[in-house]
Amino acid sequence: MRGSGDMADHGSESDAIGGSIRHIPVMLAEVLEHLAPAPGKKILDGTFGAGGYTRAILERGADVIALDRDPNAIAAGQAMVAEFAPRFSLHHTNFGRLDSFAPEGGLDGVVLDIGVSSMQIDEAERGFSFQRNGPLDMRMSSDGVSAADVVNRARVNDLIRIFGLLGEERHAGRIARAIEKRRADRKFSTTRDLVSVIEKVNPRRATDKIHPATRVFQALRIYVNNELGELVDALFAAERALKPGGRLVIVAFHSLEDRIVKRFFADRAGRASGSRHLPEVSQAPQIFELVTRQAVSATEAEAELNPRARSAKLRAGIRTAAKPGKADQTIFELPQLADIERMGG
Repeated sequence: MRGSGDMADHGSESDAIGGSIRHIPVMLAEVLEHLAPAPGKKILDGTFGAGGYTRAILERGADVIALDRDPNAIAAGQAMVAEFAPRFSLHHTNFGRLDSFAPEGGLDGVVLDIGVSSMQIDEAERGFSFQRNGPLDMRMSSDGVSAADVVNRARVNDLIRIFGLLGEERHAGRIARAIEKRRADRKFSTTRDLVSVIEKVNPRRATDKIHPATRVFQALRIYVNNELGELVDALFAAERALKPGGRLVIVAFHSLEDRIVKRFFADRAGRASGSRHLPEVSQAPQIFELVTRQAVSATEAEAELNPRARSAKLRAGIRTAAKPGKADQTIFELPQLADIERMGG
């Protein structure tokens, strides 16, 4: 399970995210090395954000199709669209649908930088940050339930599972019961409402490396945005969209995400069936050739310069000519959680 060192996607909120390091794309050199952009190639950036990967890919001559579910990122990216037209297009959508944007003949590369961006953390009105008071929202788009909906409507046992499975919060039970007690008197509406309850249950000590609210905020954000399910959809979509020889490069920031990516590549790399004590019976088709047998971490120099890179893990594979495999989500062993949207208000 995840420890405190990789709790926050792009580094702890206690890190100085701002100024010159705010929009530095994580592990850019390694991403470009494994993605191999070049003139004539068509690359899809499924997590446009501030456009750091996209700009670097475009500057190496490749065409880019970029996606983002955040309307603010789409609006901010229009200047780059104008700068690099017609080689660049930007679309407002979830990256789980990336194969819908693949050109005829397929893509030469797909890159995904998973998790919340520092821009979203910086915007108090989005409700991602426990250090900035704002609406308890956390939606990357305007659709679906908000974090306030979850804490105000979910059953206590469901909150315990969300905090425990998605946030690995040791005090999940105590926090969930404190939430239940508070909402019976007054509903949650702001990030400060939730932080104050968490701090009463689990006061911060001088030796704590992360704020007591970190894990709960992370769990709510992952749940509200269905981040693990979207990642699974994106992996299968990339498999369908890439042409033979196309490259898939993924940067993840915590163990839940990285475990999903690792299991996907292990499954798609092909494995023999049958007992290890008997001759090999059959070999599953190799859909991806693994480029990185182990996850690649950021260099010490980058981690020193950019705190967001400290927990980053990069994995990459090259698409073979084999047909896409079955989109079987059971290989990921995703946690089964309640559907808050279908609960009573």
